[in-house]
Amino acid sequence: MSSARRVLALAHKEVLHVIRDPRTLYLALAMPVLLLLLFGFGVSFDLEHMPMAVLDQDNSPASRELVGRFFANDDFTRAESVTSERGAQEVLTGGHAIGVLVIEPGFETQLAHGQAGQVGLWFDGSDPNSAVQARAKAEQLVTSAVTSLGPERPAFRPPLEVRTFTRYNPQGLSAVFLVPGIAGYVLAIIAVLLTALTVAREWEQGSMAQLFSTPVSRLEIVLGKLLPYMVLSFIAVLLVIAVGGWVFDVPFRGPLWALGVFSVLFLAATLGQGLLISIATRNQMVATQLATLMSVLPSLLLSGFMFPVDNMPLPLQGLSFLVPARYYIEALRGVLLRGAGFAELWSQALGLIAYAAAMIALSTRLFRRTTA
Repeated sequence: MSSARRVLALAHKEVLHVIRDPRTLYLALAMPVLLLLLFGFGVSFDLEHMPMAVLDQDNSPASRELVGRFFANDDFTRAESVTSERGAQEVLTGGHAIGVLVIEPGFETQLAHGQAGQVGLWFDGSDPNSAVQARAKAEQLVTSAVTSLGPERPAFRPPLEVRTFTRYNPQGLSAVFLVPGIAGYVLAIIAVLLTALTVAREWEQGSMAQLFSTPVSRLEIVLGKLLPYMVLSFIAVLLVIAVGGWVFDVPFRGPLWALGVFSVLFLAATLGQGLLISIATRNQMVATQLATLMSVLPSLLLSGFMFPVDNMPLPLQGLSFLVPARYYIEALRGVLLRGAGFAELWSQALGLIAYAAAMIALSTRLFRRTTA
């Protein structure tokens, strides 16, 4: 009997285990889609309907028109009006508004004389990300409104005109950026958990002794156990990508074969990591806890899913090279969003190949044909 046939026979045996255990199918197929939807709708950096207070010290037709134009779209909602700077401070301190639009006295008079109207914007900086976004949107709205309110007069045009173009995500939608990262994060957790329970379950059930009596090598056992979960996880990848494109309008600009190659390499790395944990622990409870610890936090904090790796301290940047989700998330964003292929992302492929080879080699080495 050839080595390939022995691996397929072991894989068939593992498939029967999966079919008889619906929890495995739920964990592999339903859980990634549910987590993608949960994170996709729950995690968003797009701020809309931000509450904004108004301190109108001019109280003129021009100032009221400015306020009306400021709240004409969905970016800001009018929280309340205050009558003094102290009241504006109290609104920010109480967290009732993200900022205050302050119109100085003499605003209409200044516009009538062709001068720049005095408008202030106060923001709550306790949440820096929200404050930065709110400030950028508010400045744009105020500038546009004041320009349209002022008298028509020739303006100086500099000899240089700067035109800015944002490619791949021109609307700046956070879902387009986050969904590939969420997909890599979720699949990293699920793949590690799938195989973390396989060998440990057989140790506890005592069926490993029967496997030892068969004429198969350690590498054949490892490959035979990985193969079914590889196919099952690849189906989960296709489901997650399809749901991400359908529900969140995430584009697919790159070649399909590149997505397939990176997905196979990533699954080999993460499934191998879970199998290594299963072989080392021989206990389902310990394997589950260790797999969760080694997949959830590193994939969330060190993969670039939420925080750019380049902004991390150098020791953490070095540690991130041991997180397979780092390579896969970058590959997903490159293939899906930028239309990149293998030529542009070869370094990510090398990282996944090295990690997968290390996990399979360590799993084979630690696998001992003994029940002691």
